[in-house]
Amino acid sequence: MAASCGSPSGSDQKENTKEETKKEQTDKKAEKKADKKEKKAEAPELPAVPKGAKVFFANLEDGAEVKSPLAVEFGIEGMKVKPAGEVVEGTGHHHIVIDGKFIEMGGTVPADDTHIHYGGGQVKDTLDLEPGKHTLTLQFADGLHRSYGKQMSNSITVKVTE
Repeated sequence: MAASCGSPSGSDQKENTKEETKKEQTDKKAEKKADKKEKKAEAPELPAVPKGAKVFFANLEDGAEVKSPLAVEFGIEGMKVKPAGEVVEGTGHHHIVIDGKFIEMGGTVPADDTHIHYGGGQVKDTLDLEPGKHTLTLQFADGLHRSYGKQMSNSITVKVTE
């Protein structure tokens, strides 16, 4: 009679490998979750928006006919402009969303051609816009580019003439 050595058969080895792979995947998922929680814990809470605070275009009115390049000036009441990088209660910086709407409260303002960041604390700019109607949304966000939501946004439509 042959004695069994105790080494797993080929199918047992495959099962062990599958189980080890599943365990590794589970461990990696747990690590990712822990990393996300840690990052959330590191980021300060989004500061509250003071009652009555608002942003507005200081030099433009809704429905205005304008020429490009277009000078824009940003106004704010109830909060202060501070360059991006640090989250300080009652402060933030401006963004313009071209042909888009406000960013939901706490959402990060994207960095692309239609979302212009003024992280240096700028309060005016000049925009080159194609002829036609455009919606300009002024959006205020904290030092980490997290939106203060609809309350701290203002949208207008302008018609750029040739």
